[in-house]
Amino acid sequence: MAVGERDPITGHMTTGHEWNGIKELHTPVPKPVWFFLIVFTVFGVVWTLFMPSWPYGTGYFKGWLGIDQKQTVAKQLEEGRADRAAWTARIEKEDFAAIKADTDLMGVVRETGHALFGDNCAACHGTGGKGNMGYPNIVAAPMLWGDAPETIAETITVGINGADPNTRVSEMLAFGRNQMLDRPAIQQVITYVRSLSGLEERSEANAAAIDAGQEIFAANCVSCHGDDAKGKMDMGAPNLTDHFWIYGSSRDAIYQTVFHGRQGHMPSWGLRLSPLDIKILALYLTDLREQQHAAVGNGT
Repeated sequence: MAVGERDPITGHMTTGHEWNGIKELHTPVPKPVWFFLIVFTVFGVVWTLFMPSWPYGTGYFKGWLGIDQKQTVAKQLEEGRADRAAWTARIEKEDFAAIKADTDLMGVVRETGHALFGDNCAACHGTGGKGNMGYPNIVAAPMLWGDAPETIAETITVGINGADPNTRVSEMLAFGRNQMLDRPAIQQVITYVRSLSGLEERSEANAAAIDAGQEIFAANCVSCHGDDAKGKMDMGAPNLTDHFWIYGSSRDAIYQTVFHGRQGHMPSWGLRLSPLDIKILALYLTDLREQQHAAVGNGT
């Protein structure tokens, strides 16, 4: 190791170390680096002393300020429950008509109901409630058991073909699989049903099939769907004359329904959600349906 000397180019002293003709400069740590090292070291020590920090044995150092995040969260939850108490008590106590007439309460219903619907219903019925294949449009289509908020709340509570002992029961028989109708008869009744909703216009080519299908319908389907095919709410049988089709309106889709039957399922939400949540959902859906019908009435 040689004696240090001043580098003629940079002006820095050398350390005296040299490797293969390369001399090591003695450059001090920049002052800004020292500044930040000192500041953050002091900050770390102060933070460690005042805030919860180092663990030990069966616990941890809680800090001189005594801050406990668990207690903070518990306090926030308690404050949230207190804030909710006023309006939850009113929704639980008041009837549907009174709540719908209260602008402030309906504002809460729309906000809370939107979250409840998104968490529990949107996976099947879609985020806007307009349904998916196999799941009904619940904002525009007629409700199978009626669309009064009390009725909707009951349907949500007990479900359809669900686990609740009082669940609503709805089933389309498998007319083809169980050999109640042969394939030609199924095709004829399909032609008749599609003509009811305007999907097929009566013509010389299909008149015979429609007439034959009407007779088959009268003999096999009116007990559930009614003489006019507009459904029966007491049985949860859908209206076959409108343009709402849960499983599709193509000939193939209707054939699958008639041949194999259908047994839709809706969970019995009364086993999962509180009566308050169900009441809010029923009000929220009623409000969505009213908005949708108003929009259709205005042509928007």
